[in-house]
Amino acid sequence: MPPLPLHCARCGHAADDFTGCRSCARDGIGVNTPPPLADLAGLDLAAYPGGPWGWPAALPVPGPPVTLGEGNTPVVRLRSDARNAAQPAADGPELWLKYEGGNPTGSHKDRAMSVGVAAALAAGADTVVAASSGNAGASAAAYAARAGLRCVVFTTDAVPAGLRAQIDALGAERVVVPGGGEARNVAMTEAVAERGWYPLTSFAASRPGSNPYGNEGYKSVAYELARDFAGRRIEAVVVPTSRGDLLAGIARGFRELAEAGLIAAMPRLVVAEATPAAPFTAALRLADRAEQERVRVEAGPSVAFSLGGDRPCWQGLDALWRTGGTAVAVDDEVALAEHRRLAAEGVLLEPSSAVSVAVARDLEVAPGALVVAIGTATGMKGLGD
Repeated sequence: MPPLPLHCARCGHAADDFTGCRSCARDGIGVNTPPPLADLAGLDLAAYPGGPWGWPAALPVPGPPVTLGEGNTPVVRLRSDARNAAQPAADGPELWLKYEGGNPTGSHKDRAMSVGVAAALAAGADTVVAASSGNAGASAAAYAARAGLRCVVFTTDAVPAGLRAQIDALGAERVVVPGGGEARNVAMTEAVAERGWYPLTSFAASRPGSNPYGNEGYKSVAYELARDFAGRRIEAVVVPTSRGDLLAGIARGFRELAEAGLIAAMPRLVVAEATPAAPFTAALRLADRAEQERVRVEAGPSVAFSLGGDRPCWQGLDALWRTGGTAVAVDDEVALAEHRRLAAEGVLLEPSSAVSVAVARDLEVAPGALVVAIGTATGMKGLGD
């Protein structure tokens, strides 16, 4: 059975590659082309075993699975003050962390790469390729090795030493491209066009998002949260966001659950960004959705180096529109302060992940409301830099 067909999430046009919707790109809007939503009717949420492959029928590829045991990451109750996680703040949320650093290579990317590499196998690929600031490259290398495929990672010299070592140790061919992220993406575009390598990450000029088959692995974050907090209302889920792959995947998972009657309603989704590169925050300052789709910002460097961009992807905006969500940007000082605060209670996240917790702590919700921050990656990889 071939993978399910792809269509633009905005205009419905069919797609035959992974460069996003060409029609919307001509209007200056980057939109990904996902497969149809899965029908979860009749499934038992309490019996969901977790991970992307827990419900194989919810995925757009036939398998077999390429897995290293990803998913079922822990949810950790965070302290509301310096002393006790069991005592909620009088005027703040009940705050939990979904710790994606518990995945095999230490980040949420494992959920997508597990499914994306399976899709590459189904397509008969012998080489997969990723453009990455670190975590995606490490994850692609691991899952390609698991599947017996060649892996090429286009990156820059700004990648932390720990991530470089991880990519190299897992056997990928790491190609350092001078000129930053844009030049890196151009190099990957040329490799896909000229060599026919199978792309796992975003690379097109319209920046539509990563491989839409792989991105379906992120739905499992929503499934796990719904299972683990069954019987309770999750007020908001805060997601560190760059191009919006994780955000859109979580939204699709909650949407599938709601349409199947497995949850009463979708939680509000909140984008957490770094102030030097915060296109979603800039977009939501505008009232008109057509203007939001076309926002451009001048992106600058940040300690949250894996976040940011100059434009919001459409499917990320759609996730916020559907759930009444919002976007909040924090500066480097706040991100580093949260990084240290979490470390003081035994949780080591990379600064890009700490941004989501900083946003979640100050979210305007009813006292004691249940809020989940997604901690996308461990901070272990940056130690010693």
